Amino acid sequence: MQLKPAVNKTDHIQGNKNATVELVEFGDYQCPHCGAAYPVIKEIQETFGDQIKFIFRNFPLSEIHPAARPAAIAAEAAALQDKFWEMHDTIFENQNRLSSNFLLKLAENLSLDITQFNTDIESDSMNEKVDNDFESGVRSGVNGTPTFFVNGKRFDGGAVDLLEMLKESAK
Repeated sequence: MQLKPAVNKTDHIQGNKNATVELVEFGDYQCPHCGAAYPVIKEIQETFGDQIKFIFRNFPLSEIHPAARPAAIAAEAAALQDKFWEMHDTIFENQNRLSSNFLLKLAENLSLDITQFNTDIESDSMNEKVDNDFESGVRSGVNGTPTFFVNGKRFDGGAVDLLEMLKESAK
């Protein structure tokens, strides 16, 4: 399966924008498998440095993970204050504590403008961004989290498999 749409200006990109390897994760902030993948993604980023650009798209499975969508919206609201990746990382590092009060505490810890943050998490544009990411996942054939795409093609395997594949291809 191909990634639809391709990575674009609405995506959050971490790393070298001109990297040879483009890694997209469709993730759910409350998913235990995504939580387990998080340190592996960090290892991939450290191991491959400028060769990797990492993109995270929201794919909250709200029926089984009720805190996933509010967490995704909180990360998108943090992005408006240039703190997407800080919020993304902090959410995954505290995945077992997710609640609306906890997300507000994270925003405070990141020194976000709380009045603005509270306004943004209620805005239609944050819901639309999460919906657009989710729709992109559906169009790309995502049916669970985490799902990875490498250079636009779906990778069938978990984060550890991905790390091994990248190590092999780097040899």
